[in-house]
Amino acid sequence: MSDPAPAAVRRAVSSLDHRVEAVTGHDTDTLWAHRDRGILDEPHARLVDQHRELVQAETGVIFYRVLLHRLSSGEFPVDDALFESIDRTVDQLEQAADVRDGAARRVTAALKPIEAAAETAPADKGDPLSAADRAALLAIAGGAKLYQHLLTNQMSVTTASGTRIDHAALQRLEGAGLVSRDTGHPVHAGQPVALTDAGRSALAAARRLTTPQAPATAARPGAWLSAPTHRR
Repeated sequence: MSDPAPAAVRRAVSSLDHRVEAVTGHDTDTLWAHRDRGILDEPHARLVDQHRELVQAETGVIFYRVLLHRLSSGEFPVDDALFESIDRTVDQLEQAADVRDGAARRVTAALKPIEAAAETAPADKGDPLSAADRAALLAIAGGAKLYQHLLTNQMSVTTASGTRIDHAALQRLEGAGLVSRDTGHPVHAGQPVALTDAGRSALAAARRLTTPQAPATAARPGAWLSAPTHRR
């Protein structure tokens, strides 16, 4: 029995998408487009290349997982051919997971120097947000809730992407008027946290400041953009 092909797998979302978007201030689709246009500096171009490999590897994992689910769904007769297909698919899924894990390690390695540079970079004029605050606002923009642990009473924000933001960071952003909580919901059940108009404006301004634009001269060392190609 040949392996039944599952429905087409959509582009995968990797576990490192949020870190990539937080440190660059751009969503991954925008970063891929910038890479195709050749306007990223070498560290960011390497990061995007590694991220593409990770997404491709994640797609492979999803493909074989969906296939395994279909094989075990009861759609096919239980016979030796089915057992062979399941065994083969499990092996392929394991290999795909190994490839995915290796790609994730390479993305993490490419992220570290960029994240380190972002943490030590001086704040730009007109961009009062630190790298950590930009990352927090970007995560909250996708949906977030403040929870209080029933046993420890500790509070933290959990975002839709799975990122956790500590309560002190939330209080700082809330005090700056960048986020707000819906106190109509109990904390133990989760209070929705959202960006205020000021928060959305601050995040948009930070993104504009980090958006690559083709300069008339070569970019300064360490800048986002690579030096443009000069023609005679």
